Amino acid sequence: MLKVSNRVFIYPHELEFNAIRAQGSGGQNVNKVSSAIHLRFDIRRSSLPEFYKERLLAFRDQRITNEGIIVIKAQNFRDQERNKEDAKARLLELIQLATVVEKARRETKPTRSSQRKRMDKKTKRGQIKKARGKVDY
Repeated sequence: MLKVSNRVFIYPHELEFNAIRAQGSGGQNVNKVSSAIHLRFDIRRSSLPEFYKERLLAFRDQRITNEGIIVIKAQNFRDQERNKEDAKARLLELIQLATVVEKARRETKPTRSSQRKRMDKKTKRGQIKKARGKVDY
């Protein structure tokens, strides 16, 4: 059971693991051993609360398909078990990233002194650029 938060869990029957062959170099062993893992997690059919489902489905990430299935490919390690744990950790990370509620931005007005400083910098910069021009004797 994966613990998302104090009250939210993902149960093992909701996760689908498929062993696949890893990409890249690795000698002869890579051609006969399926050590990489494809983790599939269906958001809509999961036991997550509605808030989590809505946030995940609205989250813009290439690992979430149009059908609402999260697909994570883990192939960092040479054995299946460590790749499974890596895939689970990345799933939790994705869920937590999608459910972070960002603080609303309050619009502020620049202070008079900051506006004045900005205008002074602009005029000074303009004078520097003007001084670069052709010298007429």
